[in-house]
Amino acid sequence: MSLFLAEMKDVRSDWHNKFIKVNMNFSKALTSIVATTYISLFSLAAFADGQHKHWNYEHGEEGPAHWAELDPAFETCAKGGNQSPIDIRNAVKADLPALQFNYSEAAPVLVNNGHTIQINLPAGQKLTVGDKTYELLQFHFHTPSEEALNGKHTAMVGHFVHKNAAGELGVIGILIQPGKTNAALAPVFEHLPRKGEKITVDDLKLDLAAMLPTDKGYYSFIGSLTTPPCSEGVNWMVMKQPIALGAEQIKAFRRIFNANARPIQPLNGRVIQESM
Repeated sequence: MSLFLAEMKDVRSDWHNKFIKVNMNFSKALTSIVATTYISLFSLAAFADGQHKHWNYEHGEEGPAHWAELDPAFETCAKGGNQSPIDIRNAVKADLPALQFNYSEAAPVLVNNGHTIQINLPAGQKLTVGDKTYELLQFHFHTPSEEALNGKHTAMVGHFVHKNAAGELGVIGILIQPGKTNAALAPVFEHLPRKGEKITVDDLKLDLAAMLPTDKGYYSFIGSLTTPPCSEGVNWMVMKQPIALGAEQIKAFRRIFNANARPIQPLNGRVIQESM
């Protein structure tokens, strides 16, 4: 009987060890599955956050020469035939429609998106060009100017981005030269946000009409966004008369963005029109 009990004990011990081994293997497998699932979900979250789409204005692997390689959605940056910015020269005089700015005061939201300072605006600011009316969405800055006039860049440029009911974009480019302190833009340059910041200032309203040059003559051409994904079909209207910014205002911007301009793109036979 003692021998039988001893044998039974050995059998129970052997099955117990096998059970523990199987349980450990199952736990390891489950841990591996959970870990793999977590990594997959983390990767999807990173994809959703756009972490695979980093780009910059420098000369490295994420610079303008390589934007099209960073994401399939950016391929137009290399393959597009109507890219911006351009060197504006040999413009053809044309009877272009007047730019009718229906701008007023508006409360801004100042955003540093890591590429520029962007001023988001509430609805209600309008631009009418011929039979098209656009809504002003935001404006932002580049230094030096992205557009050139006969090969020469200005210190900065402001891009005022509009959209109409058909989804078409109309961008007003306002060239900026050093000069007197700009009172209309002073509230922007006094509250420049740091990278990743979004700022609202109590009771602050911008006089948008006061930011425009007095002469509303302009150059007109079809181009693209100057940042990825470089989408084309954008109606560009670059004002012929620049505005002034104070030297300290320009320095304040350049302390945050020393250079954030895409290089000049080929014209590829496009005709640049100039208002009379």
